[in-house]
Amino acid sequence: SGQPWPVNLAEDLKAPVLGLYGGADTGIPLTSVETMRQALQRAGQTESRIQVYDGAPHGFHADYRDSYTPAAATDAWSKAVAFFDGKLKG
Repeated sequence: SGQPWPVNLAEDLKAPVLGLYGGADTGIPLTSVETMRQALQRAGQTESRIQVYDGAPHGFHADYRDSYTPAAATDAWSKAVAFFDGKLKG
C-alpha cells in the first residue's frame, strides 16, 4: 500500500504514543499491538502508553455504531484527556 506501518516508525518517533485498542478488534490483531508495545520499549519510548480493552471491538468509542462499548469508551476518553493534558500542558 506504500504507507509505512506505525510499528516500523517507532524508533524514529520524537513524541510519546497513546494507543487505545479493542481486544476484540479484528482489524488490528493483538499480536500487532504487542509488536508496537515492544518496538516502543526498544526505542526508549518510556512515556508511551498502550491500553487494550478486553472484549471491545473496533470502533468501541463510536457512540453511533453498534460497536460502541460505553465502559471502554469512557475509560479511553479519560486516559486520552489525561495523556494530552500531561504532554501538552507539561
